[in-house]
Amino acid sequence: MKKTLIILSGIMMSCIPVLAQDSSTFSLKKCVDIAFENNLQVKQSNLQLERSGILLNQARSNRLPDLLADINHGLNQGRSIDPFTNSYINQEIFYGQYGLGTNVVLFNGGQLKNLVKQNRQNEEAGKMDVQQSKDNLMLNVLLAYLQVLNNEEQLHQSQNQLVLTKKQVERLTQLNNEGSIIPAQLYELKGQQANDELAVVNNSNAVETAKLALCQLMNIPYNKNMKVEQVSASDYATKYLADPESIYQQALEFIASVKAADLRTRSAASAVKVSRGAFYPQVSFGANIYTNYSNAAQSQLFLNTTQVESGDFVTVGTDKLPVITTRNNYLTQKIGYTDQFKNNYNTSFGLNVRVPIFNRNTAKNNLLLSKNTLRNNEYILETTRIQLKQSIEQAALNMTAAYDKYTLLLQQVSDFDAAFRIADVRYKAGVSTQVDYLIAKNNSDRTAINLILAKYDYIFRTKILDYYQNKLNLQ
Repeated sequence: MKKTLIILSGIMMSCIPVLAQDSSTFSLKKCVDIAFENNLQVKQSNLQLERSGILLNQARSNRLPDLLADINHGLNQGRSIDPFTNSYINQEIFYGQYGLGTNVVLFNGGQLKNLVKQNRQNEEAGKMDVQQSKDNLMLNVLLAYLQVLNNEEQLHQSQNQLVLTKKQVERLTQLNNEGSIIPAQLYELKGQQANDELAVVNNSNAVETAKLALCQLMNIPYNKNMKVEQVSASDYATKYLADPESIYQQALEFIASVKAADLRTRSAASAVKVSRGAFYPQVSFGANIYTNYSNAAQSQLFLNTTQVESGDFVTVGTDKLPVITTRNNYLTQKIGYTDQFKNNYNTSFGLNVRVPIFNRNTAKNNLLLSKNTLRNNEYILETTRIQLKQSIEQAALNMTAAYDKYTLLLQQVSDFDAAFRIADVRYKAGVSTQVDYLIAKNNSDRTAINLILAKYDYIFRTKILDYYQNKLNLQ
């Protein structure tokens, strides 16, 4: 079993396991569910999927208008420009400026639309990555689960062999005490008993090792008393009918790694369109609201009109008479913050067109890089499909070979069992030698173990083909 089954790599466990100690009996589905819950690589894949979802949301939000507020407060000393009158003034001025602006892209060569499409395809590919991580883990758990069953069956077989040998040792011990046999016959059979006991010890250790491996895949503490449910006998009762080409066509629609590679190829094609959009003009619409404040801002309030001397004189004869003029009198007062905020309010809006003329070949090279990525993803997709086809062909061939070996061993076990029963009868009747008996027994024991290995090898091969056809039943 250890030499014939496939070991899948890349399984990492979480450091915070979900304990499943409510029952010491585990079904295959229960083992897989616990492993899904505890596996770190699956959790990392989910985090990457979450990241892809955030990028998709941002790509969608890029199509919305932005809204920016600007608040600026300051203090000017010495000669400066009064922001209220735009005239020079030589005094300390405290000022405030406030603005609110928005801008929305109306057209940019389809970049926003294609960027949304690209990120949506990346998110779908991320979902496939999560599924592939689960699939890889599931197959590893399946292998470990079958390994436990295989080792338990080998242990049971070796225990039965030991029981049979012990009965013969007891029989020969009695005959030896009676002097009916030579002592060498008893000691040879005791040596066989020691071999059988050693096989029981080795198989018992193998069972615990397989349980430990299964617990580690589930990332739960090792449970010496854990039991696994037996698989259905129908899994290996009949020959598995498999057509590699039809299985491959089904797998193309199901296997997550192929779907992920296909989605990333489509995403790369969308990225090419995004890069091509940089060659088109960008049209945007913008609008702004603005106001300001200055503590130097003043207003004059009309009070009255008075007659005052202008300082000029007119000569009438020999007399100088002062010139009287009319003067308006005003009360100067500072303009309040709220009044300035309202009075200085102004708005603007406009349409902006940016035409790319020369950008140091940035757009051109980005487009070339996008096309390069697209071709690379196409190669990855084709390679993934080829590897899938080859894997299915190899899996079908392995399944056929495993079935042929299993059916051959079934007949061989039947023949050696019959030969051993005859040898046992003849040995007890004293018409055959102990050597003949031991040879027949060892042949029967060896083929029984080989049959167990072949049976679980065949089961695993059929499960692999079920997986490729989305028919894998974990119940």
